[in-house]
Amino acid sequence: MPLITLPDGSQRSFDAAVTLHDVALDIGPGLAKAALAGKVNGFVVDTSFLIEHDSDVAIITERDEEGLEVIRHSCAHLLAQAVKILYPEAQVTIGPVIDDGFYYDFAYERPFTPEDLLAIEKKMKELSSASLEVTRQVKSRDEAVEFFRDLGEDYKAAIIESIPSDEDLSLYSQGDFTDLCRGPHVPNTSKIKAFKLTKVAGAYWRADSNNEMLQRIYGTAWANKKELKAYLHRIEEAEKRDHRKIAKKLDLFHIQEEAPGMVFWHPRGWTVYTQIEEYMRSAQRAAGYSEIRTPQLVDYSLWERSGHADKFGDDMFALHIDERDFAVKPMNCPCHIQVYNQGLKSYRDLPLRLAEFGSCHRNEPSGSLHGIMRVRGFTQDDAHIFCTEDQVQAEVSQFIDFLHEIYADFGFSEVIYRLSTRPEKRVGADEVWDKAEKALADALDAKDLPWELLPGEGAFYGPKIEFSLKDCIGRVWQLGTIQVDFSMPGRLDAQYVAEDGSRQVPVMLHRAVLGSFERFIGILIEQYEGAFPAWLAPEQAVIMNITDKQADYVHLVTETLNNKGFRVINDLRNEKIGFKIREHSMQRTPYLLVVGDKEVETQTVAVRTRGGEDLGSLAIDAFAELLNGDVQRRGRALES
Repeated sequence: MPLITLPDGSQRSFDAAVTLHDVALDIGPGLAKAALAGKVNGFVVDTSFLIEHDSDVAIITERDEEGLEVIRHSCAHLLAQAVKILYPEAQVTIGPVIDDGFYYDFAYERPFTPEDLLAIEKKMKELSSASLEVTRQVKSRDEAVEFFRDLGEDYKAAIIESIPSDEDLSLYSQGDFTDLCRGPHVPNTSKIKAFKLTKVAGAYWRADSNNEMLQRIYGTAWANKKELKAYLHRIEEAEKRDHRKIAKKLDLFHIQEEAPGMVFWHPRGWTVYTQIEEYMRSAQRAAGYSEIRTPQLVDYSLWERSGHADKFGDDMFALHIDERDFAVKPMNCPCHIQVYNQGLKSYRDLPLRLAEFGSCHRNEPSGSLHGIMRVRGFTQDDAHIFCTEDQVQAEVSQFIDFLHEIYADFGFSEVIYRLSTRPEKRVGADEVWDKAEKALADALDAKDLPWELLPGEGAFYGPKIEFSLKDCIGRVWQLGTIQVDFSMPGRLDAQYVAEDGSRQVPVMLHRAVLGSFERFIGILIEQYEGAFPAWLAPEQAVIMNITDKQADYVHLVTETLNNKGFRVINDLRNEKIGFKIREHSMQRTPYLLVVGDKEVETQTVAVRTRGGEDLGSLAIDAFAELLNGDVQRRGRALES
């Protein structure tokens, strides 16, 4: 007679073993109809799961996060079933859930075409409408191998052969299709009602480039059509905002095969870059940081002492010069300690904040490179704070305020906070970790910030806070971080003289706000769709004449505004003014100034915004005041 305890604390008893579906039905037929799966004592299971003992039970519906994962997992099987019906010679391999969807890898004699994807999706909808019951059976490892060998599914059999022989495996069937899976799955295919196949790509069998190439079909699945439509809109927006396409259109940068993962900045793109660098330099100076510069090439022994060679050696570029081994620096931390170590430090010198726009290089896999979002050569807004243990919380608190101001200036207001704590393999005593984790948590709590705990996700040398931004279409970007390091300062002989005269090792706080400039600029391009706020725009205004008679006045206005510190160009081409306006609007120039005979006579400019708003005629000084106000607001008050 199992006693079932529900999430609200209520209890229900049954005379005999009962399925999860029966529990839902006992609560109400509406819940039973909506049930996708359930939790029994914390484990997610199918609705057919038999409960024989007293248990804590929760019913999972499409409203639950776990429900969405069950839908996507089941949709991957629906995809595989549809492919096997349409292309019986195709062999199935694996089909996991990924962010926002799923994929399934197939071995097939020819590439799948866009027309194939449409046909597969149509068949999936037919199978969904058929409300096929999904059933589970258990087989031994060897029985499962034999089962799939008999079906001609050699890849699936090979996967199962790699599983220990004493394990029992679960197989799920719907209609005539059976697949290996841990589950759980929806009770029938009608629960899979909002999905779309998105693309097909190549993937090596078992992710090994020495193996044969398979075909990976990607898809997305959601609880309902409204959520699917919203997701597809986000994808459409993301495609429209692709920083690589916009950068080409706006002539910002390029990347070519002769320097994979390295950026060739064009004048307009470099203007954006340098504006960000100058802004960060000024902000860091005001916050008490001293800027330094460290070498690109450093003897390999330093990276061995710091621990980077052991953990990241495969990602480092190394070379041999004058019988010595060197590495192109992949990060700045060990070099900053070398600056700290010059001259004995006292506790009175702490905290010491050292910042560098550090140029780093990492040997990222070629397949992971993506525009300027993932590169091999990049610059970090990197800084390290050397302090005592008692100063950690105050420094973290000050950094959070600093970070918020910077993000607001770039137009980001929604920040996500995550605290990553001690991993299983770590250095340092537990009492030191206790103190550091408490300092980070207290800094977040003192500012009444909501944060998520990530147990065991900290670095081996200390806990950290990660700061992520949500952009205008809902994507989350992890950018800033502050990490507490107990290890590296001691490994590299950093010390200070404490108040009692003893030699102590300082705590080192690794911190970044933007991360890499390259990735952050890519995010900005996509956030603003290339329409940077005036303070960042490559050109803040363009002055256009209607006829050649206004050329001298256009030069005068251009010179006047440039002398006031603005980035202004002119366009004196013998083109119609409508053409010029359209072209510079497409270049996302914030302000378009038109000069005709009337403007020359009144010593004014006719002002339009890139969005098409007519601001009327303004004197040069009045426009300069308008533009200056826009620049000073940075990204906090964007134009409509």
